[in-house]
Amino acid sequence: MIDPAPAVASSVAVLDDDADLAATVSRLLTRHEIAALPFTDPKDLLKAWPNRQFECVVSDIQMSDMDGFAFADALRERDPAVALVFMTAWPTTTHAVDALRRHGGLDYLEKPIDEARLIAAVSDGVAWSARQRRIAAVTTAFTKREREVFELLVRGHSNKEIAERLVISARTVEDHRAAITGKTRTNGLAQLIALSRGDVL
Repeated sequence: MIDPAPAVASSVAVLDDDADLAATVSRLLTRHEIAALPFTDPKDLLKAWPNRQFECVVSDIQMSDMDGFAFADALRERDPAVALVFMTAWPTTTHAVDALRRHGGLDYLEKPIDEARLIAAVSDGVAWSARQRRIAAVTTAFTKREREVFELLVRGHSNKEIAERLVISARTVEDHRAAITGKTRTNGLAQLIALSRGDVL
């Protein structure tokens, strides 16, 4: 790991086994007031979690010990709310699809990195992560069934439809719904939908 000892708390990690590139991308982000810390070894970054938690990780795909996709899967197990932006010098359609669909990347950048697109992708990633963490903070007290009811409610399903999908009674759905609003301190479906999007109530 390269440790430049930044003066501000880091919110973004840049992972590339090319030390110069990792440092360059980190400096670029920092110049745009996005605090970043470079890493050259995916295992070092994984070991740093959760003591040093980042909102977004910009990761190369082709690395010697562990490729970017294997790293992404390992990281997601530790922190589902971290945003991922992939970068590569060898772009392929298959990699692009895998990056965005299978491994949850928010963007797929080709080297040499386009500065404007990098800044936009990382800014979106930090915002996405913040929303996910706000949602998790409020919904962590849900039971498994309450979470299922909550997810169907905010997608627009009625109590009757939820009851049919979960094979429970409509009265049980109402009880779960009351528990959900009590735990989230919300007032009505509109606030639950806002909560599901990570909006501050």
